[in-house]
Amino acid sequence: MSRVTAPSYTTPSDVSDHDLVRRWRQKDHDAARELMTRYNRRLFRLVRGVIKDDVEAEDVVQEAYVRAFTHLDQFRGDAEFGTWLTRIALNEALGRRRRQRPTVSWSNEDDEAQLHGRILQFPTASVPDGPEATMAQRELREYLERAIDDLPSAFRTVFIARAVEGLSVEETATLLRLRPETVKTRLHRARTRLRESLEAQLGPALGSVFAFDGERCQRMTDAVMRRLADAS
Repeated sequence: MSRVTAPSYTTPSDVSDHDLVRRWRQKDHDAARELMTRYNRRLFRLVRGVIKDDVEAEDVVQEAYVRAFTHLDQFRGDAEFGTWLTRIALNEALGRRRRQRPTVSWSNEDDEAQLHGRILQFPTASVPDGPEATMAQRELREYLERAIDDLPSAFRTVFIARAVEGLSVEETATLLRLRPETVKTRLHRARTRLRESLEAQLGPALGSVFAFDGERCQRMTDAVMRRLADAS
């Protein structure tokens, strides 16, 4: 009797969203898991930009996945799956924010009345090992996150989409249903406000940057003295 083997799939990175959605329609749970792995970070960051709370952002993302995966019949492929999924998450986040603060409106007109690119590279380059370097990186990240949280909501969502997630102007405009020109304007103003905020927070510390004292100073002094001694 011939042995039945399980169907084999290509590696996840080679599988398109379209194929994963098709497999999930056939109740392939691995497909749903891969889709979540692909979009977890984007959804969390954008939702976190709306409601500014880590725990609730996670809850919103979970709810968005449940809604999306149980209503795939509503996904007709008019937009990319990632765009469709992200809109579900943003709508859930905005709905919760409205319930918390009923007077808040997030219409384009209100945002434009209130208002009167390149990618921001967050510090991911290699840094020296050690607890001091790790703490410095964490503190810098916390400064950035607080400054982003303080941005007006209209700026914050665009900034996270463009500068943090690295979406293009066109992708951000499609996702948030904005004109590309509006995306560019909000990103520029968000960057300006962010820079001003960081300068205000970090200003007192600027006088101590590139410090050369303590152990570093002593090491340099000792090295020079050794070379002088050798030369004499």
